[in-house]
Amino acid sequence: MATTSSSLLQSLLFSLIIHISLSTRLPILTDPTTISTFSTDFGHLVTSSPAADPPHPLPSDQSPPSSSPPFHSAYRIPRVRVTVVVNRIRVFDDYVDVGGEQLWIDVLLETVKHGLSPCSWTDYLYLTVGGTLSNAGISGQAFRHGPQISNVRELDVVTGTGDILTCSKKNNSDLFYAVLGGLGQFGIITRARITLRPAPKRARWVRLIYVDFENFIKDQEKLISILEEDDFGFDYVEGSLMMDQSLSSNWRSSFFSMEDVNKISELGAKFGAIYCLEGSVYYDDGLGTAATTWIDQGLEFLYQDLNFVPGFAFTNDVSYTSFLNRVYHGELKLRSMNLWDVPHPWLNLFVAKSKIFEFNQGVFKEILKYNNSTGPILIYPMNKNKWDERMSAVIPDEEIFYSIGLLRSATIDNWKSLENQNEEILRFCEQGGINFKQYLPHYGHVDDWKKHFGSKWDMFVSMKRKYDPKALLSRGQLIFTSPLAQLSQE
Repeated sequence: MATTSSSLLQSLLFSLIIHISLSTRLPILTDPTTISTFSTDFGHLVTSSPAADPPHPLPSDQSPPSSSPPFHSAYRIPRVRVTVVVNRIRVFDDYVDVGGEQLWIDVLLETVKHGLSPCSWTDYLYLTVGGTLSNAGISGQAFRHGPQISNVRELDVVTGTGDILTCSKKNNSDLFYAVLGGLGQFGIITRARITLRPAPKRARWVRLIYVDFENFIKDQEKLISILEEDDFGFDYVEGSLMMDQSLSSNWRSSFFSMEDVNKISELGAKFGAIYCLEGSVYYDDGLGTAATTWIDQGLEFLYQDLNFVPGFAFTNDVSYTSFLNRVYHGELKLRSMNLWDVPHPWLNLFVAKSKIFEFNQGVFKEILKYNNSTGPILIYPMNKNKWDERMSAVIPDEEIFYSIGLLRSATIDNWKSLENQNEEILRFCEQGGINFKQYLPHYGHVDDWKKHFGSKWDMFVSMKRKYDPKALLSRGQLIFTSPLAQLSQE
């Protein structure tokens, strides 16, 4: 059975490579150097050899890339099994067709040339389109536009049965909804059609500091309720926990001047955990000072209704592309500190609004009380009605829920302690009855996956039986580790 499955997987992968090669007429890289680059998870916790090797050398003009791309991958999942590197981005009036292997940074740079832009993003743009759509794709715009999966019109998918299918809400809709947020279990996304809107030119980037958690979340929820286009509000809302011990070494602190860092650090030393509400307003600069005056007046009016610490509002004005690519500058800072290519024992959760106070007290105030790690701890709300329940992605069953991201960097000596701390947080949530779901989930047993998917599990299994019955795809997640004929329907 193992030999048969391996042969089927190899056949499927090479069918995919041939499909992309014929449709693009562009080079495909399967050389050992390229494959090695992508065979380690971003957290540097796991390395896995490719599932298949090319049957013969590629032509000599298909040379390997000159540098290592800074891709992420899901927790403990290597970034590739067979590497396919091409360039496929075609911009139309109100949508863009993008190869699943393309990076979001390239989508941004290409679409803004046409004065257009996708609506929803991830914080880090050096991620593949197919990768984020297989999870959800979230950032501070999700409260308004939903996750990236809510902004997809059409997909081309190579299923586990070897079929190449085009799907949308009206055509092969079961596959369309299953693949979006489906963790790569049903097929490989080779093309996505993504909705575009006019691209703004500038972003007024704001950070507000809080010492009171209740004021912090109340203001965040107030801001994500401003959804009408004619109302002045933020286009992006996020937030973070700021600890005095880690503020100066946190790459996100590059937003602040050194004087501001010292000022915030004094506040942190006094109160311990403090909170930062982050927002931005997009605008066009064609009207010159009239545009900036409108932004200034709008923010001044908005501030009157918020409860941050007086004197702790900080702003920067940057280009739209610079704002969206802001984490890249953080990457450069971490690289300069030798803290990028290190273990990243991250934990990402969606926590129901009704339990966010308990989470703050038990996790932020207790478990993370002496957090000395480098890397942001994010917390921001999203609106459930911006997500499509027909998709495979799972979220808490409340109208507002919070994205919690412990995006910490470690060293080879202390990554295990941070991973143990993540396990402690999960135990706290389980024992405290906190309604949560893991984002970018990792479980070791099918029973845990059943609990994770909840009411969607039966449909998840049904779609697996239909589109990947041999369980060839994404085995590293340990959802399905054997052909579906051997899996009970229960």
